[in-house]
Amino acid sequence: MSARAIPIAILCAAALAAQQLDTIKVNVNLVRIIASVKNKAGQLVGTLHQEDFEIYDNGARQEVAVFSRQTEQPLSIALLVDTSGSTAKELKYEGDSAARFLHALLAEGNPEDAVALYSFNYDIRLEHDFTHNYAALERPLKNLHGEASTSLYDAVWYASRALENRQGRKAIIVVTDGGDTTSARDLHAALKAAQLADAVIYAVVVMPITNDAGRNIGGENALTIMAQGTGGRTFLPSIGKDLDKTFGDIIMELRTQYLLGFYPHDVPVKKDPFHKLEVRLKSPELRVSARNGYYGEAEGDSGSPGTRISITPERNVPAPDRKKK
Repeated sequence: MSARAIPIAILCAAALAAQQLDTIKVNVNLVRIIASVKNKAGQLVGTLHQEDFEIYDNGARQEVAVFSRQTEQPLSIALLVDTSGSTAKELKYEGDSAARFLHALLAEGNPEDAVALYSFNYDIRLEHDFTHNYAALERPLKNLHGEASTSLYDAVWYASRALENRQGRKAIIVVTDGGDTTSARDLHAALKAAQLADAVIYAVVVMPITNDAGRNIGGENALTIMAQGTGGRTFLPSIGKDLDKTFGDIIMELRTQYLLGFYPHDVPVKKDPFHKLEVRLKSPELRVSARNGYYGEAEGDSGSPGTRISITPERNVPAPDRKKK
């Protein structure tokens, strides 16, 4: 790949078409949920079992049909770095910290793990496509420079589309100062794209935006909505060791996730295609983070194939036979 970054508008259609050739796309009613669990002390818990979880779709209890601890599943990450003018002074430190994060992630993770690097200001640029090669990512990461405005929502939307056809777990890590000024898409469109891709968003707000009246938390709130809506988290670190710790926390969470899956059954039918999801734990001592919904139709709607997921034939899990009940 050329060392020069390529504008996303040129690459998007071709990249997605190429991915579709390599991926078996199956329309099924299996809904996937990535979940993280912590105790009251804020420590991650990775030793739970299938029976410890409960899932509700539009308020209706569902059977947990698929369960897996995520440490062995391949991970695809879209790393989005804000290169707008407001980040120029901090960009070198952010790039150095992100490079250390990628080195730790790729050195110890699954050999099938892959990261794509995007930069965004008024434009979104694919600096390097998905790769396990740390050196290939480090070079463009350390050469980023800040200028112009910010298209945060567009960046999340494009990254989500690129992740949609990839196998395994998917995450979007956004390093930004929190503000959006020039996106063609809005918060709702960005969040919907991430949810359709089954991607978890981790927002790293390094330098919150300010105005004459004091701190403006509008950008942070938008990022928090996207993170919570996908089962991720928002971090507010300062430059230096605090930022390194944030990336370390993200690695730990990515390695301690659960995959839950269910086939929608007896779900209350609504006109809105968005289904509200709730994941509960039987233990009151623990709390869970998971996405708050998905787009699809309840079982029994002949006009919809349900939620799409990417699977391989040998990993296909058959739907339960309802007639045996």
